[in-house]
Amino acid sequence: MLDFNLKYFMASLLLFFTLFLIAVFVRDSILRPYGGDFLVVIFLYCLLKSFFRISVKNAIFGVLLFSFLIEALQYVRAINFLGLQENKIASAVLGSHFDWLDMLLYTLGGISVYFAEKLIDAHFRSK
Repeated sequence: MLDFNLKYFMASLLLFFTLFLIAVFVRDSILRPYGGDFLVVIFLYCLLKSFFRISVKNAIFGVLLFSFLIEALQYVRAINFLGLQENKIASAVLGSHFDWLDMLLYTLGGISVYFAEKLIDAHFRSK
């Protein structure tokens, strides 16, 4: 069901900006490759919740499924089959190499969202 949520939208803009800054300015071996993978799941979750009234579990499941699909496409080197390996935007979105650790980080991002939502819900219910 379509339902615009300004709070999730603002969170998604903040996360997008953060991911952009990491991608453009960070050149390390931890934050850029792993922090980005963790945050991208949270960004996609907030973006989804910005426009759709969907349960927390279904939104997390959908985002994780999408993230795992992208990672699977990296495993089969889909970007090469599509001839987009030289396209910087396609490479940034689709990625260029498979890593099991990415799957773990996506999952940890999803788990973090779940517990954050539970804490927020409990906080507002207690008031």
